[in-house]
Amino acid sequence: MANEKKSIDELSMDPSELFREETITDRKVGTIRVLTPINADGAHDAGRETIYAGETQIMTPMGALPIAFQIEADSLQKAVEAYGDAGKAAVEKAVKELQEMRREQASSIVLPGGAQGGMPGAGPGGGIKLP
Repeated sequence: MANEKKSIDELSMDPSELFREETITDRKVGTIRVLTPINADGAHDAGRETIYAGETQIMTPMGALPIAFQIEADSLQKAVEAYGDAGKAAVEKAVKELQEMRREQASSIVLPGGAQGGMPGAGPGGGIKLP
């Protein structure tokens, strides 16, 4: 169901894509979600790779912003070791996206009365007519 939009009538789980989820934390920085592939009967599916996903949060003026990121690793030990670099990259990406969103919002300010050029009242319906 990844990246697919389904209607409520089509809501179902794919028995070939099941994972058992385990949460690992140091109770300081964040968590690592270990997604172990399983079959529909709950047995480990050795034909698929375990997925390691990191989670942390950053504080913004509007509150905590959760950050989730993939950790490239083939064991929990390697995922723990790679957590810092993967987390830093995810936080940097999120900060850049926030800055871009802020720039887009600042450039889309709508002035009342359709004012143009920064002059209040100028333009259609503004009451001031320029020669």
